[in-house]
Amino acid sequence: MPTPKIFVDCFVRLCDCVSGCLFQIAAGCTIAVLLTSTTCFGESLKIGMAEVDITPPPGMAMAGYYHERLAEKTRDPLKAKAIVFRQDDQAAAFVVADLTGIAHDLTNVVRQQASAQTGIPAAHIMLSATHAHTAPDYTGQLYQYLKQSEQQRDADSYPARLIQGCVDAIVQANQRAEPVTVSAGAAEQQTPVAFNRRFVMKDGSVRTWQNMANEQVVRAAGPVDPEIGLLKIASVDNTRIVGVVSNFALHLDTVGGLEWSADYPYYIEQHLRKMHGADLISIFGAGTCGDINHSDPTRKERNKTDFIGHSLAETIQAALPELPPVEAPVLQVNTTIVNVPMQDVTPQELNRAEELIPLAKAGGKVDFFDLVSAYKAVVLDQMQHPTPQSNPEKFLTWGLTNSWAGIGKTLPVDVATITLGDDVAIVFLPGEVFVELGLAIKQASPYPTTLIVELTNCVETIYIPTRAAYAGGSYEVTNSALQPGSGEMLVEAALRLLRTSATKQP
Repeated sequence: MPTPKIFVDCFVRLCDCVSGCLFQIAAGCTIAVLLTSTTCFGESLKIGMAEVDITPPPGMAMAGYYHERLAEKTRDPLKAKAIVFRQDDQAAAFVVADLTGIAHDLTNVVRQQASAQTGIPAAHIMLSATHAHTAPDYTGQLYQYLKQSEQQRDADSYPARLIQGCVDAIVQANQRAEPVTVSAGAAEQQTPVAFNRRFVMKDGSVRTWQNMANEQVVRAAGPVDPEIGLLKIASVDNTRIVGVVSNFALHLDTVGGLEWSADYPYYIEQHLRKMHGADLISIFGAGTCGDINHSDPTRKERNKTDFIGHSLAETIQAALPELPPVEAPVLQVNTTIVNVPMQDVTPQELNRAEELIPLAKAGGKVDFFDLVSAYKAVVLDQMQHPTPQSNPEKFLTWGLTNSWAGIGKTLPVDVATITLGDDVAIVFLPGEVFVELGLAIKQASPYPTTLIVELTNCVETIYIPTRAAYAGGSYEVTNSALQPGSGEMLVEAALRLLRTSATKQP
């Protein structure tokens, strides 16, 4: 007797729900078995990926340091790369830009425009920066651009191109969303390329950027995270890799010079494309690397950018065939706002900043830590006071904000998670987060594969150390806008979101 059409429809929908794309039920299964599982009917997970060039023109200022550098040419292109997840009524987008940080102003405008064009809820759109130090110092230009009316804005300016590039990447990824096979896991980086850059000294203090040749150094002040978190996105029949999402905790400050560059993730991309085709999209999310860099304290020589990228790529490539499939990739997106307390800023500190910043710009000699404190004071002043004591536009290029100007003593930062079934979680945090905080989330996460992406949706927090690190001091503490304990607040928020999604599994 022919199989009734209602049976066939039920069979197809159940397969889609249970496995996402790959799960198969033997032909001999009875209708009774199928009906007992109808509670998990749903659409297959759909994923799309895309990239858009956002390389600035030569002559624009470069970000990442406390002195002006004007780019002379392009070493390799800067891009905005997006991945969109869709299933039933859930949707999320994650776009990574080759920038030093994501200004909250940029997040707001990209979310608004991308949501309007895709229907993805604005809160479900995550903007992250790779933290490349050979990327543009765009925030001052963006600040001025957004202050203008839409009629006054120059469509050919870099801020306009940057916004459009991020939006286009999301829109194109959304248009390409289709059923896929997802595999996930982690690989351990055996060749050392990442090192904790903070050191305990014999006098009990902590100092950044030391070398073991210094007799006053006792030990590294913290760990590293050797894990490379991975998502492999393949065609439904698993014959073609569409894209790879990788996540590793290592500062992107390995190139230097006056050329635009995406740093070591570019070499990861090129290696994977050589192995799997030029259409593969390689998305790199910066792990919690606020206290991690590429300088081996036991050696004078530093690893080169291409060595780091190729070494990571070889580890990734070796792991891809072994990644287990996500058998039931049920998509969940959870978000929350955490009001993190900012540090206080005094009139005396602002007076000092108004002296030091012009002196440094004029080429005068200013202690580096004093200059860092001066810039931070002006940033804090504009965010905390509706009428700041200092004129931020006079002193800042990076750090200017429209959306958070005069917001008060706390910053309402986003923490978000995207989870796939009970196998995979991607955690999104603001700022430059210490590795210990990321490790704490991984340790307590109920998901076997947990990727943690920092510098998402805002950079205005600057560094986010552990509470203990504030007692040690040094650069990252000097350059943090937040009060001690803020990092632990983010960890708690992330774990609450992960528990929420874990307990909502069908």
